[in-house]
Amino acid sequence: MVHRLLILGCRTMREGVVVSAIFFAAALLLFTAVRFVLPDLAYLQQIVLFFALVLIILAPIVLVSTFLLSVIPGAREKLDKCEH
Repeated sequence: MVHRLLILGCRTMREGVVVSAIFFAAALLLFTAVRFVLPDLAYLQQIVLFFALVLIILAPIVLVSTFLLSVIPGAREKLDKCEH
């Protein structure tokens, strides 16, 4: 099962970058919502801020792990077939 997760292809590479960008954009939106939209009601701001921090931490983790999967031996041959 773990070996199947380490399979890298053109689609996986694109998905990793897109997911990382979505996490980053969602975190920025949540930070903005905490600052300007949400009222200070029953720790609502702290809960949303926690989710924003989790997303802002996960974004580079996904991006770095996708990069590390692309530099393992044998991945270059698979990625050379991709359309750029």
